[in-house]
Amino acid sequence: MRIFGVVSLLIALVVVGLLAKKQLTGAAPSVAGVPGAQPVASGASPQVQSQQMQAQVKAAVDAALQQKRPEPDDK
Repeated sequence: MRIFGVVSLLIALVVVGLLAKKQLTGAAPSVAGVPGAQPVASGASPQVQSQQMQAQVKAAVDAALQQKRPEPDDK
């Protein structure tokens, strides 16, 4: 019975290791959740990339705030 515990622990450790490796290899930041957003220039300096990302987030927040909320039906 102990062997199953050890094997399951090793499997969990391998899965966590693979997920951590995938996260740490890091791809370019995704803007899939921001409609109409342009990808950040990968050749630009970190300051320029940061400014571009801030502008994209600000535009997305402004667009979200402009949308009207649906009125609840009071019965």
